[in-house]
Amino acid sequence: MTGTVRPVLAETGQWPVDTVAAAVVRTGEGTVATTGELHRVFPLASVSKLITAYAVLVAVSEGCFALDDTVGGIAASTGRPVDGPQDATVRELLSHASGVGFQGRDREKDARVRRIYSSAGFEILADLVTASVADADLDFVSYVHAAVREPLGIAPAELVVEGSAGHGFRGSVDALSRLAAEFLSPTLVPIPLWNEALTCQFPDLDGVVPGYGRQRPCPWGLGFELHGHKSPHWLPTEMPADVAGHFGQSGTFLWFHRASGTAAVVLTDRDFGDWAKERWDGFNARLWDALGAS
Repeated sequence: MTGTVRPVLAETGQWPVDTVAAAVVRTGEGTVATTGELHRVFPLASVSKLITAYAVLVAVSEGCFALDDTVGGIAASTGRPVDGPQDATVRELLSHASGVGFQGRDREKDARVRRIYSSAGFEILADLVTASVADADLDFVSYVHAAVREPLGIAPAELVVEGSAGHGFRGSVDALSRLAAEFLSPTLVPIPLWNEALTCQFPDLDGVVPGYGRQRPCPWGLGFELHGHKSPHWLPTEMPADVAGHFGQSGTFLWFHRASGTAAVVLTDRDFGDWAKERWDGFNARLWDALGAS
């Protein structure tokens, strides 16, 4: 398998980017094929949401709050105010169903009416974590380090958690590969909760995938984009509906598929644009075929 995957990964060397690094991960084997500098740190843009979502799920598993707790309820129980719609739930925020807009914390629509892709919603989630762990002298950043980075053996310099919890982090392929391996076989989140995280929430909602337009419907899990039958899309029609992951406007993506035990990470130093739309779906189709995962 590795021999067939490496030539596909090598295609990234022909992309119109200055720097690229990539890896393929398999359940039980870890990273099985790579290209580029695995320890170089890249801006992750919205791939940051995967890290925030996983930290929120760890917080749920530790009893900090529940998926259907509201912003106002968590604020009241912790005694720490959190800016955002007070009746929005953790579940709605994770699945972009709260009605909160992309940048501002005010609602643009009622909850559960449309899938509105929102970085602000993830900033609210980070504030909810901070409110819930403040009594332990932690905040969101230190919680991510203690609850996600350290248990997964990610080097501090290779996962930089700062700025917006929706799009501000930086990371390396090595760090994201460890995260992808965790997504394939979770150790930090109970399996029932992880199954729920990868189940489409509010499945009838339409929405827009940035750069790819309106999708009807637009399936999303608890922080994890689900491929579904989206088209056009950064994942090809050859890949199953239950592939999950995220792409970032910094020219980055991570996808994983639990059933086949496969995952891929690609990080670049060129912002997403037509160059990526012309290449990513075909690249992922060839990679999927090389993995023999279908």
